[in-house]
Amino acid sequence: MTFRSTVLASSLVVAALAFATQASAACTYPKAPEKFPDGSKATKEEMLAGAATMRAYNDLIKQYSDCLKDEHDAAIAKIDPKLDDAKQKKAKDDLEKVWEQKNDAAVDEAATVTGRFNEQIKAYNAAHKAN
Repeated sequence: MTFRSTVLASSLVVAALAFATQASAACTYPKAPEKFPDGSKATKEEMLAGAATMRAYNDLIKQYSDCLKDEHDAAIAKIDPKLDDAKQKKAKDDLEKVWEQKNDAAVDEAATVTGRFNEQIKAYNAAHKAN
């Protein structure tokens, strides 16, 4: 292998690794559970499985929020210090706004999903009150 082809191959490997690192660094929005057990008809085991699903989903939301914060902090650190103060502030404000919107959307969805599951818990408790 010639020096030129070795350099080219090495460059391609470095580029591929950089791309893979960037791709893996992107935060993945967690998929909410599609359905829950019907609390009015579900067994205790089905409700416990639903609770486990909710815990796993909430863990994913936490991981997503942490990832967003890490991405945000990294983006802030990359703001060009040569920019004047007003441009640096605008860049930081823009990044802050994007981070807040993404995080708020995830937290709001998680609250909605949790509320739906809590309704099934209430239905389960009502259905099994006499027992």
